[in-house]
Amino acid sequence: MAVPAAIADLLGIQSGVISRSQALDAGLQPHDLRRLVRRRELSSVHAGVYLDHTGHPTWLQRAWAGVLATAPAALSHESAIRAVCGPGLRVAEDRIIHVAVARERRSLVAPPGVRIHHLADLSSKTLWHASPPRVRIEQAALDVAAGAPDELTTIARLADVVQARLTTADRIRTALDGRTRIARRDFIAGVLGDVAAGTCSVLEHGYLSRVERPHGLPAAARQCRDSARGPVLRDVRYAAYALDLELDGRLFHDNARARDLDLDRDLASAVAGRRAVRLGWGQVFGRPCRTAAAVGRLLTRGGWCGQVRACPACRVAA
Repeated sequence: MAVPAAIADLLGIQSGVISRSQALDAGLQPHDLRRLVRRRELSSVHAGVYLDHTGHPTWLQRAWAGVLATAPAALSHESAIRAVCGPGLRVAEDRIIHVAVARERRSLVAPPGVRIHHLADLSSKTLWHASPPRVRIEQAALDVAAGAPDELTTIARLADVVQARLTTADRIRTALDGRTRIARRDFIAGVLGDVAAGTCSVLEHGYLSRVERPHGLPAAARQCRDSARGPVLRDVRYAAYALDLELDGRLFHDNARARDLDLDRDLASAVAGRRAVRLGWGQVFGRPCRTAAAVGRLLTRGGWCGQVRACPACRVAA
């Protein structure tokens, strides 16, 4: 039988995927669908969802199939982000299709290869006209960041979508303000503030609470004014041991001017007889114990007679 024009149009719009209800609404009868499957013009992907070939479905076809099998639904989490940017972003996940459905649909069973997330106010958080429908990028970024296995991954997830110019930190913060419940709310808000303002307050607090205090390093002076080359603030200064630490909270590649200013600050420390070391998110949140040991060795070279002590995380790692 010839595929009706309405069916062909839907298959074209939906990357070759169609649901049983859509086909029946477009004029096919149940026996017509069975015949198309027998003739291998359609193949079943999930119960009530069909593909217009018998080969391996692409990621986009699996995404459409997941949305149609759980309709009304929208791509969410990593799948929503991949639908916008393609497979290049690190947050993209191929194996599982993440879909969001209304919170009250608790009895819905996920088809194979699909993970269902129950979302409050689904309609207001979803772009239904997108192809396939998807949760807004800000909501997806928050879900992925909140569900990350650790804080460093949370930072990376937020930074990735902003650096890829999919959205802005301010827009994600607005979406966060609209959430009543989300894991790591205060930490996420702080990171978004850093991304938006170019400061590193979260990083400074992380250095104090994860590196310096738990490992018994000497107390440093913070935000010290250094006027040797104009009004410059040093993030962390161990004055007695001739060591300056610059906490670089920027999550993206610097422009040439910013990089030049950084090098100028480091040079000024060297001229004044102090060493200058630059730390980032990975050193503070990803590897705080290793960073503490390294800073301790630098302090010892400057005359510190103390010892770096093991924190609970160090003992677990050991």
